[in-house]
Amino acid sequence: MFSKEKIQEIRDQFPILKKKIYSNSLVYIDNAATTQKPFQVIKASEIYYSTINSNVHRGLHFLSQESTFYVENVRKKIQKFIHAKHSSEIIFTKGTTESINLVASSISFLIKKGDEIIISYLEHHSNIVPWQILCSKKKALLKIIPINQDGLLQLEYFNFLISEKTKIVAINHISNVLGIINPVKNIIDKSHEYGALVLIDGAQVPSSLDLDVQDLNADFYVFSAHKMYGPTGIGILYGKEKILNSLDPYQTGGEMINKVSFDQTTYSDLPFKFEAGTPNIEGIIVWGEAIDFVEKIGVENIQNYKKELLSYAIKLLSRIDGIQLYGGSDLKKRSSIISFNLSKLHCFDVGSILDRFGIAVRTGHLCAQPLMNFFNVKGMIRASFSIYNTFEEIDYLFDSILKTKKFLLKH
Repeated sequence: MFSKEKIQEIRDQFPILKKKIYSNSLVYIDNAATTQKPFQVIKASEIYYSTINSNVHRGLHFLSQESTFYVENVRKKIQKFIHAKHSSEIIFTKGTTESINLVASSISFLIKKGDEIIISYLEHHSNIVPWQILCSKKKALLKIIPINQDGLLQLEYFNFLISEKTKIVAINHISNVLGIINPVKNIIDKSHEYGALVLIDGAQVPSSLDLDVQDLNADFYVFSAHKMYGPTGIGILYGKEKILNSLDPYQTGGEMINKVSFDQTTYSDLPFKFEAGTPNIEGIIVWGEAIDFVEKIGVENIQNYKKELLSYAIKLLSRIDGIQLYGGSDLKKRSSIISFNLSKLHCFDVGSILDRFGIAVRTGHLCAQPLMNFFNVKGMIRASFSIYNTFEEIDYLFDSILKTKKFLLKH
């Protein structure tokens, strides 16, 4: 789809890709953990602190007004990017994890003894533990959608699990381990038939899928900036306006109030009701540059290119004797993530040797220990691709795995 020249032009915008690791060129394929940042994102941070730096929403002077303008402009960019109905439905948080915790905390008044919450075997710890804690506090029941050996959700069991007792269904859109794209729209529609709210963990989605929260009809949708070429420490909670208005604040303090007296406090309107304290102003403004970067290339173009990388990588890695690839062979249901193991070799050992070749992969339980238990492994090796990766890097990965395997089996 993209010419080599075009990909090189994109790569040239990422200074870290010129870094040498143990005298080897960096091959960064840990994008499911975080993506690298282009010059325009890096430069935006310097520009903010050099020319704009001031607190927001609470000052009449020029810098405060300017800072507020840029922050609210990014909120509108995100609204457009995910096709939300109102910009006030975009709540800035520290990231996906805090967004999930915000919802779990704020809806706790809806959960009673004997109620049920549904998640799946595919969840990141961030979408397991908050619901466990909520169930423990409220004496509610946590139910789990099972998966098959390809890692696909067994939806017939979901249809069995859901009932009038179900108060919330929380599930990821794309698995951070297997790259499987879950049929979240079907799950949302089914959940709404029973009056349940639905939270979608979209951490792996921005720049991987074209996202339309109104079409999905999700009640809550969460993701972070740092997995779409933006800064760490900033993310969003999207929530339907009517639902957000019905919830209590997650944190209290400055900015989220309307009036305070020693007798009573009233809260601000959306979105500020959920944004206590000084926000990550720099992170928000810089995120706007990351969105511009993604939109200039095009989400669909990025998605298609990463699919090509995935297809090529699976075809090549499948030739390695003793390799176990997880996630099934249906590429239509996969994003640009491959997790694997090598027979008789520990994932940490493999990852450590690949690092000496300059290849950055993720190893271990990948913040998904229940999924590791399902596959009866201690951990996996995960390669995840982005727009700046190349077919030549996949060739290098293949050759390096062969050398790593030979070395470790010999020693």
